[in-house]
Amino acid sequence: MEAVTEGGWSSLPVPLSPGVLQALRELRFHQMTPVQSATIPLFMSNKDVAAEAVTGSGKTLAFVIPILEILLRREEKLKKMQVGAIIITPTRELAIQIDEVLSHFTKHFPMFSQILFIGGRNPMEDVERFKEHGGNIIVATPGRLEDLFRRKADGLDLASCVKALDVLVLDEADRLLDMGFEASLNAILDFLPKQRRTGLFSATQTQEVENLVRAGLRNPVRISVKEKGVAASNTQKTPTRLENYYMICKADEKFNQLVHFLRQHKQEKHLVFFSTCACVEYYGKALESLIKQVKIMSIHGKMKHKRNKIFTEFRKLPGGILVCTDVMARGIDIPEVHWVLQYDPPSSASAFVHRCGRTARIGNVGSALVFLLPMEESYINFLSINQKCPMQEMKPQTNVLDLLPKLKSMALADRAVFEKGMKAFVSYVQAYAKHECNLIFRIKDLDFASLARGFALLKMPKMPELRGKCFPDFTPVTVNTDSISFKDKNREKQRQKKLEEQRKEREENQGKKKFVKNKAWSKQKAKREKKKKVTAKRKHEEGSDIEDEDMEELLNDTRLLKRLKKGKISEEEFEKKLTGNHRLKAEAVEDIESEG
Repeated sequence: MEAVTEGGWSSLPVPLSPGVLQALRELRFHQMTPVQSATIPLFMSNKDVAAEAVTGSGKTLAFVIPILEILLRREEKLKKMQVGAIIITPTRELAIQIDEVLSHFTKHFPMFSQILFIGGRNPMEDVERFKEHGGNIIVATPGRLEDLFRRKADGLDLASCVKALDVLVLDEADRLLDMGFEASLNAILDFLPKQRRTGLFSATQTQEVENLVRAGLRNPVRISVKEKGVAASNTQKTPTRLENYYMICKADEKFNQLVHFLRQHKQEKHLVFFSTCACVEYYGKALESLIKQVKIMSIHGKMKHKRNKIFTEFRKLPGGILVCTDVMARGIDIPEVHWVLQYDPPSSASAFVHRCGRTARIGNVGSALVFLLPMEESYINFLSINQKCPMQEMKPQTNVLDLLPKLKSMALADRAVFEKGMKAFVSYVQAYAKHECNLIFRIKDLDFASLARGFALLKMPKMPELRGKCFPDFTPVTVNTDSISFKDKNREKQRQKKLEEQRKEREENQGKKKFVKNKAWSKQKAKREKKKKVTAKRKHEEGSDIEDEDMEELLNDTRLLKRLKKGKISEEEFEKKLTGNHRLKAEAVEDIESEG
C-alpha cells in the first residue's frame, strides 16, 4: 500500500490512550508522517507489518506507539520479570536513541519498565539490572541480546521471561543483515514465542530482508511509503527537502576544500563521513588542530566504551563537527544537522542515501555534499539512475589556503600523527579496492602520488597495492622517519626500548644462518589427513558408483585386509574371499588404511 497521507493523531481509526497523546504534545509531534499513519492502525489491529520508507520519515514512532498501545490492552498485566516487547536495532547509537524516545512515553506509564542491552559494557551489569528492575520493553543490539539469552548459568533465564512477549520489532532490518547479524537473529527468533506481532522496518528492500520477512512474519501487510509529489513517480530515496551537492576536485585539493568549507560554516552542525576508522582517527585530529573555536568529535566502530558518551554529547550540542564512519549512517537522529559532508564516497549506493538522510529529517531542510575525484564523476549519473538521487554541482572554492604543509609539520613533530597518516592511507586504498561500484571506483586508475600528497604523507608506505610502482610526482621528506619521536613521553620510552631490543637481536644473529622454524609434525599430519578426506569425499560426490551392497562388500574386504595383516589368514584365503570390483575396492582399502 502506498497512497497514504499525513493527518492529526485524532484521525486514526483506533483512538490513542491519553498518556501517548500527552507525550506526543510534549514532543511537539502534532501531525503524523505517512509511514506512521499507514503502520500504526495495522500494527494495533494485530497485523504483522513489513514497512519500507525513506530515511528520516519517522519510523521510530511508527512502532513505539503500537508497542505501548498493545501492552496497555493486555488482559493480564505484565509482571516485573515479564518481557512484553523487544526492539532490535543494528547499532548502539540507534538503540540509545530509540530508548530515549521510548522513555518520553513510558514516563506516563509507570507500570512499564524499559531496559537497554547494548555492547560496550559488562554483560553481568545488564544481568543484575534486569534482575533488579525488570524490563517489560527491551531495546537491544543483536549480539548482546543473544549473549543474554545464554546467561542461564549467571541466574538470568531470559527465555522464560519472553514467554509473555507480544511484540517484536526489527528496526533497520536491511542493515541488521548487512552487518552479518543473520545468525544472531535466527538464534533470538528460536527463543521467542510464535504467537506474537512482528514489525520489520527498513529504508530499502533487499532479497535478504525478503527472506527474513518470510521466516519471521506471518501473513505480513507490506507498506511502502514514498516521497510525495513528482519524486514519488521516480521513487526518490532521499528526502525531498534535502539539497544534494557534489564537488569535483583532485585528491591533493580535497582536504583544503573541506577545511575551507567548515571554516565558512563554523556556527552550524556537521557530520563528516570517512570510509575507514583509521581515516577518522587521522583526519579527526587534523581538523581539531586546524579549525579553532569549534567542538570537533570523532566516532567509529572500533571505539568500545567512548562511543555512547560521544554520541550523547554531540546530540546535545547546538553546533560542531562529528567526524565519523558509516556507524552513524543509519537511523541516527541528531537534532538540527545542517550539512552532511561525505569526504569519501561510501562503499555502496544505498549507504550514500543513508548518510544523506542524517539531515532534512521529518520535514526539516538540510544539505549534503560529496567530494569526488575527477575519475569518479560518472558516479553522479549512477546515483541518479540507481538511487533516483538528484544532485547539483558545487564548484571548488578559489584562493583556498594550502594546509598540507602544516599537516606534514604535525607528522614530523609527533610520531603518533605520522603513524595515523600512514594507517589512514593504507586503509583508504584497501577500502577503495573493495568498493561495490568498482567500474567507477577503479583502483588501477587511482593517482597514488596525488592521494599521498592529500594525506600529507612523509613517505610512501609499503603495501601490496604499491609494489613495483614508481611515483615521480611524490617527493618524500629527506628526514629519516625512524628518528621521529612520539610527543607522549611514555610511548616514546616504550618505542626506544623496543628499538634497543631489535638492535641487540640483530647483533646476536649477525653471521648466523637464518633458522626457519618448520611446522609441527602433528599439524602437517593433520593437514594431510584432512586433504585425503576431502579428496575421498569429492570422488564420492563426483559419481562414484558404489551402491549399498558394494559398500558392504568393501567393508568386508577391509576386515579381511586387517586379518591378513595380523596373520590370522593366509594370502590365498584373502584372495579367495575378495569379492566384486577389485580396482574400486583396492582404492577404498587404501583410503581406509591411510585414515587409520
